[in-house]
Amino acid sequence: MLGSTHGTLTTHSRPARVVACGEQRPHTVHGTSEPHPGGGGQGTDALDRDVSGRPLQAPVPDLDRFFRPESVAVVGASDSAGRPNTGITRQLIAWAERVGARLHPVNPGRAEVFGRPCHATVADLPEAVDLAVLLVGDPLPVIEQLAEAKVKFAVAFASGFAETGERGAAAQDRLAEAVARSGLRLLGPNTNLNAFEKFRTDLDGPAIALITQSGHQGRPVFSLQELGIRLSHWAPTGNEADLETADFLSYFATRPEVGAIAAYVEGLKDGRSFLLAADRAARNKVPVVAVKVGRTETGARTAASHTGKLTGADAVVDAAMRQFGVIRVDGLDELQDTAALLARARKPLAEGVAVYSISGGTGAHFADLATAAGLRLPTLGDAKQTELHQWIPDYLSVANPVDNGGHPVGDWRGPKIIDALLADPSIGVLICPITGPFPPMSDKLAQDLVAAAERTDKLVCVVWGSPVGTEDAYRSTLLGSSRVATFRTFANCITAVRAYLDHHRFAAGYRSPFDDAPRVLSPSARKARALMRPGQQLSEHAAKQLLRAYGIRVPREQLVTSAAAAVRAASLVGYPVVMKASGPQLAHKTELGLVKVGLTSASQIRDAYRELTDIARYEDAPLDGVLVCQMIERGVEMVVGVTRDSLFGPTVTVGLGGVLVEVLRDVAVGVPPFGEDQARAMLGELRGRALLDGVRGAPPADVDALVEVVLRVQRMALELDGELAELDINPLVVLERGQGAVALDALAVCP
Repeated sequence: MLGSTHGTLTTHSRPARVVACGEQRPHTVHGTSEPHPGGGGQGTDALDRDVSGRPLQAPVPDLDRFFRPESVAVVGASDSAGRPNTGITRQLIAWAERVGARLHPVNPGRAEVFGRPCHATVADLPEAVDLAVLLVGDPLPVIEQLAEAKVKFAVAFASGFAETGERGAAAQDRLAEAVARSGLRLLGPNTNLNAFEKFRTDLDGPAIALITQSGHQGRPVFSLQELGIRLSHWAPTGNEADLETADFLSYFATRPEVGAIAAYVEGLKDGRSFLLAADRAARNKVPVVAVKVGRTETGARTAASHTGKLTGADAVVDAAMRQFGVIRVDGLDELQDTAALLARARKPLAEGVAVYSISGGTGAHFADLATAAGLRLPTLGDAKQTELHQWIPDYLSVANPVDNGGHPVGDWRGPKIIDALLADPSIGVLICPITGPFPPMSDKLAQDLVAAAERTDKLVCVVWGSPVGTEDAYRSTLLGSSRVATFRTFANCITAVRAYLDHHRFAAGYRSPFDDAPRVLSPSARKARALMRPGQQLSEHAAKQLLRAYGIRVPREQLVTSAAAAVRAASLVGYPVVMKASGPQLAHKTELGLVKVGLTSASQIRDAYRELTDIARYEDAPLDGVLVCQMIERGVEMVVGVTRDSLFGPTVTVGLGGVLVEVLRDVAVGVPPFGEDQARAMLGELRGRALLDGVRGAPPADVDALVEVVLRVQRMALELDGELAELDINPLVVLERGQGAVALDALAVCP
């Protein structure tokens, strides 16, 4: 610490149905196809890589022979009455017949199973098989046999692995290592028969592909087939010792029959793999709808910085999904309705929503909820309102929502009103909430809506609010239409329509951030690495040198080790000045009284120096000196930081800074890589965004400069991944437009 004012420097030793307008979208497969080191598909060796050596495109495993094998072995097959394996064997035989596969039972204790020749071992099979289903308690001993027989895929149903705790996790690790050596790909363990369900083959149109870590949670989506909605695949990933959610996501995103992917995710195996898979889906314009439950483990953090405390694991998952267009919903009913709508609905011709109802109260209620959720209900033009008043009494509002008063739906006027609304160029979606059956009005209205949906390329939605659901208008008229999207609740309709519009807007402007991810280290990284101190927290002075290396502006300042030097520095920096103690153990200096602001004279400088060094000595906090800094008095205080998530790696946080960061906790998270558009979108998520536009007479702040700082911090996070555990710039003062942004304080932690 600093010993005296003369100061020689010494050192001390962180359930409803949706059917909508059909359209099958074209798909483009990105990347080259090479053998996967674990069984087939696109190998990562051929893919472009970033500065950390990580691939920039998702490998696509060739899962065709998993879902449509030519030959199948059932290891542990049985036909003994009352045994669980018997029922599974029977189901697999039926499935193999449906997909045209040859099935071979394997069991050393039987000569035949269900009349089929049974083989003692996999080595005794009469042909090479594509898929082996393991009905054994311990699949590990069988893996080597499968490898020798060159089996492509295996499914392990056995439980007792990572889901049971530490011992089970160790057993799963051993299984995963054996699979990696074998060359095959494994589904499971702790999975089930969902991949081998009986799918309806009489349905057409784009399909939903389903991924679930819990088989039972996928059952509601699978049941959509009974309402006429096609499903093409079901991947029950289980414990994901090998094949994971990201593998199936990448594969489904390249399948021409898949219109949308629905996923129920309890935990992600690898964040980077998930991002690459979501990126592939976004490139191919395939919507992904997901229920994500649970919380990730964020790993050990020093949590010295504000951002380390504020960035929760689920906030990172949410940000990652949003960046890559994954639509996150909360319930299985929302998953059904949203995925079905996105799979089957045509691209919107306009983003405006018209609400049309029998009752003014119903329309107003729905319009309030829709507007609050962010849907745009444009006011219909005077000419359109005049046209509607030909059929609707003048005393009723037709501005949007449109109230028909009830009686027009029962005669010739009903179809004309619907057609007139759909003809308005500002309207892309027509929603008709029917809160309950009221024959003949509701029946006739349903018929007219179905007929209109056949005549238009625009989306027609109906909310059938009756809790009974047995009415003919619902069961036959609405559910019998492949062009009307039918919901049972206001909330699910609004969620699905918002997701539909958001997805197409996102897809139209999507550019993969991986395309612009840095491939080589910048000169800044080489400068920064010389400043890193493994296992240490950098002092403010050293942290600011790190920012300077990446072109981030800091105030004019000098580090001094005596009162006399402080006075000389103040005259060079220019009064008034700020003085701060600088040392590697000082995370929050203000609370300790180690910051002095507004100093305007040499005597104040000498007194402040003496007081700062005395406090540091009392707190036993070693210093590398005292900073004499330019005082920046005007601007919007922000925080920009880096933390490391155990799943996704480095993450970037931006929010309101200064004292507001801990009081309001108004922050947004970005998962690198991302571009300028995403950086600006992060600012748009802040509740206090208006402060940057200027409030109470303050001039607009330099948002462009703030965005540039966020992008430079992102580059730092990517290039120093593994060397920088945490970074906190707080406050970053954003000056008036055109004047830039200045990092007044910084903290950096090396792992």
